[in-house]
Parts: sequence; structure tokens; C-alpha cells
Amino acid sequence: MASNRTSKAGGSRRPDRSPRRNNSKPRTGAGRAFLILAGLVMVGIVAILVVSGLAGKGIQEISLPLKHEDVIRQQSQEKGVDAALIAAVIYSESQFVDQTSHADARGLMQITPQTAEEIEKLSGGTTFRLEDLSDPELNIRYGTFYLAHLIEMYDGDVVAALAAYNAGPGNADVWGGSQLTIDDIEFPETREYVKKVLEKQREYRHTYDLELGY
Repeated sequence: MASNRTSKAGGSRRPDRSPRRNNSKPRTGAGRAFLILAGLVMVGIVAILVVSGLAGKGIQEISLPLKHEDVIRQQSQEKGVDAALIAAVIYSESQFVDQTSHADARGLMQITPQTAEEIEKLSGGTTFRLEDLSDPELNIRYGTFYLAHLIEMYDGDVVAALAAYNAGPGNADVWGGSQLTIDDIEFPETREYVKKVLEKQREYRHTYDLELGY
């Protein structure tokens, strides 16, 4: 009887072991497959983030371009004009593309020959040539000098300075001078110009804080 029990017990153990061995293999294979799939998913996520980041940067450079930031920083420090304001004026005038307007305004900050001569006189320069306005560095230097001059003229009122930059000091004086508000600007084009520059100033300060030295 004992031997029969032993054989029965032994017989019962053998069938129990083989299913366990068989079950362990699929579990191991499934685990590996899961890890591989998870790894592929992570790689895909990383790739998407990298691509989207590059795409976002490319879109940003198109929608809000910035060039010559070293010159802008230098002129900002030298002339005491906010770097983001300089960048915003350049964007609003030319979007950082060297060009000449129908009014003969030239370069990145769209300086007319008449304004350039005034800047030359105010700065004490004697070597200015009209073709120099196509040089980005000189154009930014002249434009920033004039912008600083206008801000000082209107007692720090940036709105009045921008209105004068766009429509001339004569019109800015008529509209209220240093007490000028955006609503006082009578020319719709100049009013929208001032609004645009102020909006872009905030965007440049937020988007390019490191590049502009904040």
C-alpha cells in the first residue's frame, strides 16, 4: 500500500511539474516582448519631442526672427535703449531683411537719407555715406541712436518716441508730445505701428531673453 501511495504521489507530481515549466516560457517571452515594445515607444516619444522641438524652433525663427543680436545688445547697453524694443522696431520696419522702401527708407531700421543726415549731425559724425545704411551694424547703430534721441526728447515716453519714429517729430508734437497716448495718434497706420512695436517688444523679451541679454 505504501508503495502504491508513493507511486501515486510520484505520478501526481510529474504532471504538475511539466505544466509549470511550459507556463514559465510564454511568460518570459511575453515579458521580453513587452520590454522591447516599451523601449520602442520611448524611442518614438523622444524622436517626436526632438522633431517637434526643432520644428517649433524653425517656426519661431520664421514668425519672430532675430539676427545681429550681438549688435543689438551692444547698442542697447551703449545707448540705454531696451534691447527688446530695438528688436521690435527692426521687426516692424523690415523683419530683419535689408530693403529700401518706396519712401527711400533703407536698411533694417528703415532710415531715410534725411534722417540719416540728422543723425550724423546730432552724433557729430562726418564720414557718413548713403550706401552705409545697407550695412546692418551701422544701420542698427544709427537707428538706435535716433530712437534714444527721440525717447530723451519726449521725456522717456516710448509711445511718443515710436510715433515720432514712424510719422516724424512734427506730428508727434501736434498729437501731444511727451503726454501722447496711443489713442491720441491720428494716423491709423502710425497708431497700429506703435501697438505692433509694443506687442513685439514683449514677445522678444519673453522669447529671446538670453539672446538679448536679460
